[in-house]
Amino acid sequence: MEILIQITQLILCLSFLVILHELGHFLPAKYFKTRIEKFYLFFNPWFSLVKKKIGETEYGIGWLPMGGYVKIAGMIDESMDKEQLKQEPQPWEYRSKPAWQRLIIIMGGVIVNFFLAWIIYICLFLNHGDNFIDNSKITHGVAVDSVGKILGLRNGDKILKVDGKTQTKFDQLPLEILFGDNITVEREGKEVTFDLTDEGKRDVIKRAGKNFLAAREEIIIDSIVPGRPADLAGLKKGDKIIGLDGIHLEYFDEFASVIQLHRNDSIDLKVIRNNETITIKALTTEDSKLGFLNQFHTLQDAYVTKELSFLEAIPAGFNKTISTLTGQIKQFKIIFNTKTEAYKQVSGPLRMFKIFKPEWDWTFFWSFTAMFSVWLAFLNILPIPGLDGGHAVFILIEMITRKKPTEKTLEVAQTIGVVILLTLMALVFGNDIWHLVTG
Repeated sequence: MEILIQITQLILCLSFLVILHELGHFLPAKYFKTRIEKFYLFFNPWFSLVKKKIGETEYGIGWLPMGGYVKIAGMIDESMDKEQLKQEPQPWEYRSKPAWQRLIIIMGGVIVNFFLAWIIYICLFLNHGDNFIDNSKITHGVAVDSVGKILGLRNGDKILKVDGKTQTKFDQLPLEILFGDNITVEREGKEVTFDLTDEGKRDVIKRAGKNFLAAREEIIIDSIVPGRPADLAGLKKGDKIIGLDGIHLEYFDEFASVIQLHRNDSIDLKVIRNNETITIKALTTEDSKLGFLNQFHTLQDAYVTKELSFLEAIPAGFNKTISTLTGQIKQFKIIFNTKTEAYKQVSGPLRMFKIFKPEWDWTFFWSFTAMFSVWLAFLNILPIPGLDGGHAVFILIEMITRKKPTEKTLEVAQTIGVVILLTLMALVFGNDIWHLVTG
């Protein structure tokens, strides 16, 4: 049932975005009296799931959820319909329209995706405010695991800047670090700047960015598992551990490191309880555990909710859209850096459903939809023949040179674009199948 909910969310998200993107082409084409032969949600090689002709346009749903398309009469597109182009241009065809009209038609989808993301972010800010963890309130610095250390970070570092930009939101740091080239931290009272290694980024990507960076916390017990060593030893909620076998401890990452040396071992814990320091004997398990959860006071105290008015939400939504677009550009750079091996983690529709939560969470759904709308805008604006950006490049060249490219040139460019896109699709589906088979 959980998988079904995730798949349903993915299909709903893709359907919503694809339909609106294609409407971005459809509506201006109709406005400029250009004939639309097909309007499809998803691709339909060989057959369609559903199709119905209304007027001059066939509307349908394909079986391949990799996008959608509007087939515009007189346009060289992925259908490679050359028969129509052998005829004399008709006034209702795309190729008969002025360059500026063709540019608006071809860029309509990208424009819709951008403004859609902006509108969604405005609505999210109005309904939920601007929620983030204030990096300036992470008073004890960060705790990092082995992957964080490969990146060059150390426990206790206070992260100040990434690529020279001051970092105000702690929860955005993992992505900023992944996409950044260098980082500035406060370490032992001094500012230190160092490059972020591709090897470290590779390991972050392999682990989907999980847990390599956390706020450093004191060792204060939040809850205890019944019947486990902490419970049997008499530890209580609110106890603050400050020592283990004579070793002074301040932070949980130090505790986790020291206790790893004690398996099935008797230990003495120095604990502050009700402003008194006591010693408690405990026995660790085979995997060096005591069986308690630590409190996260630092994160709780640093969490900020900033309410925004409608006039404040408009620029905030725009800035969020731009920052998301910037992140997508940086992500593209990471994917094509072979040292990070990010290309191996590219997901397609066979695995993308796992991004969604196994229960309906509309806030997450709309946040992801806005982000993915920006991603679609970015992908489509790339100057690759076959994509909107590729078509736009030829139109801009025509507008500058006052000379229209030959149909043969457009056909060759479209063929190259189709080959590139099919290769990328093979990579995406290959990755999906490999990960599903290997688990």
